Amino acid sequence: MKILKITAARGQYIVDLDTDQQLTVSEDVLVRFRLLKGMELTETELQTIKKASSFDTGLQLAYRWLSYQLRTEKELRTYLRDHEIEGRDIPKIIQRLKELQLVDDEIFAKSFVRTQMRTSERGPGQIQQQLVKKGVTLPVIESALAEYSGDNQLANASNAAAKLLKRQHNKSWRESLQKVRLGLMQKGFSKEIIDEAMATLQNDPDEDQEQQALEKLGDRLWERNRKLPTAKRRMKVKQSLYQKGFSLDLIESFLQAKEVADDE
Repeated sequence: MKILKITAARGQYIVDLDTDQQLTVSEDVLVRFRLLKGMELTETELQTIKKASSFDTGLQLAYRWLSYQLRTEKELRTYLRDHEIEGRDIPKIIQRLKELQLVDDEIFAKSFVRTQMRTSERGPGQIQQQLVKKGVTLPVIESALAEYSGDNQLANASNAAAKLLKRQHNKSWRESLQKVRLGLMQKGFSKEIIDEAMATLQNDPDEDQEQQALEKLGDRLWERNRKLPTAKRRMKVKQSLYQKGFSLDLIESFLQAKEVADDE
């Protein structure tokens, strides 16, 4: 078979053969096999070029993708597979990239931990989950998480706790603190760090806010249970408010006020 023409196209070359076949090759493959217009190729040579081209195409694809940011071996393997690179070439491509130190899960994990530590308020547990999803092994993750010192964890957890507390509206102080603690657990902080972070919050509730939150919820509950007998209505509202973390003294004062208002 003969090469009819070679056309440059976006950093690669399209090779047209007289058998109506078309190859897309890189400049490296073009030079390595000295491909020229009018050149005769055997079937064996064609298959060799195809294999070399597949490997080279995958390698160039990986170079471009890695130029944007670091990736794990698993991420790269998935990316190449999704871009229909031959399965037999993917391990060889990854091995070449490892030799060039362009793919290294240990370096990736340490960089990822440092970035998350500086730019997010995630705890070690959540960071570990993310790295596991990216295919990093647990020993490598544990080594990388050593970069996340206790002081940094406490600083991030304290900042996160303050923000979480500000988002709590129309809740009792006790329920608000429970929500904050749950939020820190979901972010992956340890119990010890959470306890220290919670200690940085104000110790006592704002009395006016607590009263307003109780009245808002209490009014809704009182109205919702209006068809019940007074004693049962009172007990049901009291139980609901207590479960929401309000003190019994505040609840009793609220219920007495509602009963007086209803009697008027």
